[in-house]
Amino acid sequence: MAARPHHEIRRGMIIARIWIAKQRRRPRYSFSVIRIYRNGDQWKESNRLGVDDLPLARLALDEAHRWALSREVG
Repeated sequence: MAARPHHEIRRGMIIARIWIAKQRRRPRYSFSVIRIYRNGDQWKESNRLGVDDLPLARLALDEAHRWALSREVG
């Protein structure tokens, strides 16, 4: 079974995924962005974004950044 992200933020068809790797002192966050789309009856994912996807990707990543920072403070 594949590892699951710790948290996801969705803006339209864009998803920012937050992964956590535990370290001794504090967690280390990593991020990925995908675009979901429908191909017939199946939902698929792509890591390629079009020009129209970029504003939503920026919003999702900005929120992911805020989410990670809020976890480090307290």
